[in-house]
Amino acid sequence: MSNNQIQQGAPAGAIFGLGFVGATVYFIFTAAGFCMGAIGFLKALVWPAFLVYEAMKQMGM
Repeated sequence: MSNNQIQQGAPAGAIFGLGFVGATVYFIFTAAGFCMGAIGFLKALVWPAFLVYEAMKQMGM
């Protein structure tokens, strides 16, 4: 077994991480109170699922 393994999912993880940070900042700064900020944080966790769902719906899948 070789110790030279290539991480092939790393770029996708970095893009997701940047998107998560950006979504968190957006949702928290636009929140009217603490409760809405907490909900915004939860929205930031799941926004990629909604993005993929809408993209697949637009493609007719």
